[in-house]
Amino acid sequence: MAMYSTLLTEIKNHICTITINRPDKLNALNKVVMEELSKVIDEVYTNEEIKSVIITGSGAKAFVAGADISEFLGLSKEEGMKMAKKGQDLFFKIENASKPIIAAVNGFALGGGCELALSCHFRIGSENAKFGQPEVNLGLVPGYGGTQRLTQLIGKGRALELLMSGNLIDSTTALRYGLINHITPHEELMNTAISILETIQTKAPLAVAKCIVAANAVFDNAVNGYEVEITAFGECFATEDMKEGATAFIEKRKPVFKGK
Repeated sequence: MAMYSTLLTEIKNHICTITINRPDKLNALNKVVMEELSKVIDEVYTNEEIKSVIITGSGAKAFVAGADISEFLGLSKEEGMKMAKKGQDLFFKIENASKPIIAAVNGFALGGGCELALSCHFRIGSENAKFGQPEVNLGLVPGYGGTQRLTQLIGKGRALELLMSGNLIDSTTALRYGLINHITPHEELMNTAISILETIQTKAPLAVAKCIVAANAVFDNAVNGYEVEITAFGECFATEDMKEGATAFIEKRKPVFKGK
């Protein structure tokens, strides 16, 4: 993989771990981080060695504690809109990846950091994880999809309370709200993420990719999710993996999927 100045990347057992590495700045998202994240996600799309992805932050304090506010000062309305569009485009790229991308939230996931976690296919959190969209404290709203994805995930009432108060929630509340799937001790976070992805990687990759497409269609007003599901179901029948899966089931053996 390419080398990055703000990210650490590693591929092991087909799992690509992307660590946002600015611990002195609590891994805040600046222009360089956003550009490098975009490049590394392009690499995820094209690199056949990568079957799944974990996004996390370096250090024990923060996943990503927001955007780099120093870059906000002096922006015009148009520049602000441009910045939001860029961030949304990147997070759509994560959300629409055909390989599972999970957020391993190891500390503060605030503002743009919470939005990054929300754009992943699902999230797990360590016991010290904290989530929030405190943009109102800066006279702002979330701009990288936070108002939409938070509402989709936890419902309008809870989302609006968090958006309007700027309050943070801990991992226990995040689990209760359905924002994260699991809480782990801090030292077990990465092992839990790896173990979940290792299970997913034993499944048919094309079917996994179609699960993502169909689930994302729930929130896409431009398409009918049920129609997307019908098409995905039908397309699976044209794959070698489906024949292998069905045959293995009948023969009472483990399937060997090839992603074809």
